[in-house]
Amino acid sequence: METRRIPLSTGVTLNVMLAGPVDAPAVMLLHGFPESHRTWRHQIAELARDYRVIAPDQRGFAGSDKPQEVEAYETGTIVKDVLALADALEVEHFTLAGHDWGGAVAWAAALAHPLRIRRLVIVNAPHPLVFQKSLIEDEAQRAASQYINVFRSPLAETGIRAMGLDTFLDKVLLSHADAARLEPEERQAYLRDWAQEGALTAMLNWYRAAKIEVPRPGEAATAPLWTKLPFPHVTQPTLVVWGLKDTALLPVQLEGLHGLVDDLRLVTSPTASHFVTWEEPEIVTSAIRDFLAETD
Repeated sequence: METRRIPLSTGVTLNVMLAGPVDAPAVMLLHGFPESHRTWRHQIAELARDYRVIAPDQRGFAGSDKPQEVEAYETGTIVKDVLALADALEVEHFTLAGHDWGGAVAWAAALAHPLRIRRLVIVNAPHPLVFQKSLIEDEAQRAASQYINVFRSPLAETGIRAMGLDTFLDKVLLSHADAARLEPEERQAYLRDWAQEGALTAMLNWYRAAKIEVPRPGEAATAPLWTKLPFPHVTQPTLVVWGLKDTALLPVQLEGLHGLVDDLRLVTSPTASHFVTWEEPEIVTSAIRDFLAETD
């Protein structure tokens, strides 16, 4: 394994964990909020036995560049990072895996680049159409997603600093995970990453740049026009892994996926929460390895 800072044609430099044989089929792993490539720490070594693993800190996080403009975090821009990173490493085709925001990017990238992205792995990250519809039609999901409006507030950074990063870790991240599964050194890694100059604004700008509409509870709302138009299918073989105890992204996110993904495999855990990659890493690793072997 090695960690390198790799400049991209999109204008940012990403901190990237690389592992496995350079000539093996490539698997790119995208993390979400508020993490880093370390969310995949239990999967990287296992996958690297047979695959070339590419695990970046996405823009705005951990060891990567942190633009401060909101528009720098639009999903289309971050999808370009994915392809630019593959180009920088001379990878033509690859499997793309994403958790949380990384999954949102992975859904979009797979739809936009079916000739580059051969397979898709999604871990507790909603399909964009299912998510937007659920925010209009499902009161429980709408209520569970109000944190998005909080993070979009211009005062969000001030609030986080006022409560302290330790409290933010306990009340925000670990309220959606099995805290006992977080190793002490990983706790310190979070705090170290978040304390960097501009880190909080960069991470929160992912929410501010997102086009998703999140009505307030009880507020009258109409689904955006794009949700009523024909939506493209994901044509690549796709694995979705889901911790069913996720209190931010409810099981309603799994409804209707078979109608949007042509070749879908679904693995669920009734005991895992949102951060299933390190809460129940064996389930995630086994599911990915089985999926890759089956679709090779």
